[in-house]
Order: sequence, then structure tokens, then C-alpha cells
Amino acid sequence: MKHLFIVLLFTLVFTDSGFAQKPKDGVYTYAIAFAEWGGRSLGSTCQVRIKGDSIYVINDGSLTGRKGEIIDAGVIMKHKRTGKWIIGHNAKDVLAKEIGGCSEGPHVIEFKKKRWWTC
Repeated sequence: MKHLFIVLLFTLVFTDSGFAQKPKDGVYTYAIAFAEWGGRSLGSTCQVRIKGDSIYVINDGSLTGRKGEIIDAGVIMKHKRTGKWIIGHNAKDVLAKEIGGCSEGPHVIEFKKKRWWTC
């Protein structure tokens, strides 16, 4: 019984990779993580709207551009290779070679830390 408890504890501690489950439908405020600045947000935020598997990232006025402008939109997917949540635009995005940051792949969204990644 003691060994079972240790195995269970080990599994819980070391399998939490920091990836939260997809949040419930709603409107949230997320920090914008700039890859070229090491993930710092520089005070920038955005509005994230989730309905089902659809997601919209909207300028809340803290960025250049128009307040209310859609920055990114797509379908919430989990990237196969990394296990990270991404905003996909087609079914092949789950297999993209590169994601997030300054790549040409889909943007990464961290539900647990409430961060949307861009270049």
C-alpha cells in the first residue's frame, strides 16, 4: 500500500506539465507574452473570448491598433508534439513543425498562466 501511495504521488507531482484544461466559455483578460522579449508582457493585455472550441483574441486598447480589433481567431487545439494549447486555423496545425513565438506556426495560448504568445 505504501508503494502504491508513493507511485501515485510521484505521478501527480511529475506529470503536471503546467498545461491547464481549456477554460469554460467566457471573456477573460490575458497578458501578451512577447517572444522577442523573453516572454515579458511589457504591460500589454488582450481580451480572450472563448465559446466552445472557438477562440478570439481581441485588442483591449493596450496595444497599437484599434481597440476591439481581432488580433487572432481560430479553434482551440492541443499541439501533438509539445502538448501546448494553440490557436489553430486548420486541422494540420496540431502537427505544425513550429508553434508560437516568432514562427509562422499557430500562436500558443497558456490557459493556466493566462498568457497569449506572439513575436
